[in-house]
Amino acid sequence: MTKALFLAHTAAPSGAELATMRLLSALRELGRTEVTAIFTEDGPMVERMRARGIETRVLRSGFDSRAMTIGSGPLRLLAGFLALLRLGWTLGATAKQVRAEVLVAESSKALVMGAVAARRAGIPLVWQVHDRIAVDYFGRVPTLVLQALGRLVARGYIANSKTTLATLRAGCSPAIVAYPGVEFDTDADPRQRADQRMPEETVVAVVGRLSPWKGQDVLLRAAAAAKVRPHRIFLVGGTFFDEEPYRAELERLARDLALPVTFTGHVEDPNTHLRDADILVHCSVLPEPFGQVVVEGMHAGCAVIAAGPGGPAEIVEPGVSGLLVDGGDAHQLTAALDTLIEDPALRTRLAAAGRVRARHFDIEASAHTVADFLDTFARRTGTAKHPDPGGQTPRVERNPHV
Repeated sequence: MTKALFLAHTAAPSGAELATMRLLSALRELGRTEVTAIFTEDGPMVERMRARGIETRVLRSGFDSRAMTIGSGPLRLLAGFLALLRLGWTLGATAKQVRAEVLVAESSKALVMGAVAARRAGIPLVWQVHDRIAVDYFGRVPTLVLQALGRLVARGYIANSKTTLATLRAGCSPAIVAYPGVEFDTDADPRQRADQRMPEETVVAVVGRLSPWKGQDVLLRAAAAAKVRPHRIFLVGGTFFDEEPYRAELERLARDLALPVTFTGHVEDPNTHLRDADILVHCSVLPEPFGQVVVEGMHAGCAVIAAGPGGPAEIVEPGVSGLLVDGGDAHQLTAALDTLIEDPALRTRLAAAGRVRARHFDIEASAHTVADFLDTFARRTGTAKHPDPGGQTPRVERNPHV
């Protein structure tokens, strides 16, 4: 059994951390990988991990994860980088203590720490990448630095989509695509969901933190121009990372456009809102690395409109299991809303196909892919208890069930 240590720089419950928790739970269930999570700060994810029986440690370092953010000045970035290197040395001792065979970095900051920790522990470092490493998100210089650092210190990559993988410049390093699988409620009965509503009663939901790049303002403008306006719009999500002013901007826009918008704030489980919505709109203006909420909306029985390019284009079969529009294009989004709002029968067909499509993104399939990949690194170190049948690590794999 491979012993893997998963390193995260933050314990806040954002998308990457929740995806990691689901993956570690599924790996434990498979019984092939012994997993330990380590955080460099305390927070909600620590207790959530432990509640699932995942061995979880906190290295109380005093490091402020917000010290290195996009837009930070050069001196602040340098200070944060040096702090990460020092922290990585301490983490290396922990990796030795738990007898880890492979270290998995869950973010770009974790990659910096992990490079030092893996070197001290004498084990391979794998970078699990949850974000596109691209200029439109990080900026030109940070993007080049991260791509170069990955090639320099990572022995392998786990990307959350083909879209993300294409931004890594991984060269000859082993890499796989393992989608952030969704935990499906096997007891849920799709027949318990109400039928799609009539056009004038249509309910639309957008799920995700309120952030300019998530494009909630684009959705509001598109909905205001629709032939039949939605009866209710739910913006499901809170604000993080000093983005509170954007919520105030959205509230003003909703009032100016006289739209019936409900701001729910952060919710632990959006499924209640998804099961009540007729249409889920994913409206990011930048390419989404994956788009987990698209899968969740499909599984909940929503007719889905998603923005491409990016991960959603790997999920949605246009015209079959949902509709795709160009991210940031309010006119296309208005046309898609018009198409679905005015045609409940089409919504019903897309929602039914979407439920089937969502099953391809089960977390168990992703866990099998990741377990196979991590095993290859443990075998290379000579610590695994089973032989390497082929001695080769694949260049690129993807979830075979998708």
